[in-house]
Amino acid sequence: MRLLRHLTLLLLVFISWPAPAQQYPTRPIHMLIPFTPGSAADIIARAMEPTLREKLGQSLVIDNRGGAGGNIAAELTAKSAPDGYTIMMGTIGTHAINYSLYAKLPFHPIRDFTPIALVGESPNVLVLNPRVPANSIKELIALAKARPGQLNYGSSGAGTSVHLSAELFSSMAGIKMVHVPFKGATEALTALLGGQLDLMFASLSSSIPMIKAGRLKAFAVTGAQRSPSIPELPTMAEAALPGYAAAAWYGIVGPAGIPQSIVAVLNNTAVAALNTQEVKNRLFASGVEVRTSTPEEFARLIESEMRKWAKVVKDSGAKVD
Repeated sequence: MRLLRHLTLLLLVFISWPAPAQQYPTRPIHMLIPFTPGSAADIIARAMEPTLREKLGQSLVIDNRGGAGGNIAAELTAKSAPDGYTIMMGTIGTHAINYSLYAKLPFHPIRDFTPIALVGESPNVLVLNPRVPANSIKELIALAKARPGQLNYGSSGAGTSVHLSAELFSSMAGIKMVHVPFKGATEALTALLGGQLDLMFASLSSSIPMIKAGRLKAFAVTGAQRSPSIPELPTMAEAALPGYAAAAWYGIVGPAGIPQSIVAVLNNTAVAALNTQEVKNRLFASGVEVRTSTPEEFARLIESEMRKWAKVVKDSGAKVD
C-alpha cells in the first residue's frame, strides 16, 4: 500500500511537471509584420519563413498589419499571450523611434516586449522621380533651398526610419520639405513612380529592383558604409553631409513574459536560419545584411537606439499627435 502511494505521488508530480521547451512549438506561429506586403520587414520575414518552418517543424503565418507607423502591429503583439505563438518583426521605428515621435503610445518598447533576436540591418536610399531636375544630392539641396516647402517626400509611415532619415537630411542640409506618409512602402513607392511624390528615403530592400531597372534615380545610401548590394552608390556622408548615418534594423520580438526556454528556442532557430547560405543570399539580394544577436544583446541595442533617435526627433522637431 505504501509503495502504491509513492508511485501515485510520483505519477502526479510527473503529470504536473511543466512541459519541456523541446515540445515547443506544437502549433503554427503567427508573425505580425508592422507594414504592408513589399515592405522591408515583410521581405525579410518571407525570406526567412521557409527555413524557420523547416527548423521549427511548424508553419509560420505571416500576418501584415500595417498602419500608424507600425504601432498597430506592435500593440497587437504587446497585448497577445506570452506563449511564443505570437511574435513580430520589430523595426527601428516600432522599437526605437516611435517612443519619442508619438505623443502617446499604447505600449512601451522595452517594458511590454521580449527581445528575441536581431536579424538584419539595411540602409535606406535616397531615390527621386526621374522628372525632378536634380542629378546629385548637392543639386537636390540647392533645388530645395530655391523652392522652400515645395518638394515633397513620401514614407511608409510617420516614425519609420524612412521618415526620420528624411528629417535628419532636412535638418543637416538646412532645407524644408513636405512629408507625405503612406500606410506602407509599396504605396509610397507607387506614388513616387507615378509622379505624386518628388523623392523618398526608401528602404534598400524595397527599392533595389526599381533602381536597377532605371525607374528611379538613386543618389546615396544612408548607412555609415556603402552597401555591398549596391556598392556604386556613395554614402550620404561621402556625397554631401559629413556625419550623416541612419541605418534601419529589424529583429524578432514577442510580448513581455515569454518563458526563457521558448525565447532560447526562437533565438537559436532564427540564428541558425540566418546563418544558412540560402537565407543570406535572399536577404543580400534585397539589400539586407544579416546581423544576429543574443536576446540580451538585442535588448541593449533597443535601449541605445531609443536614446539616439530621441535626440534626432528633438533636434528635427518632428512630432506625431
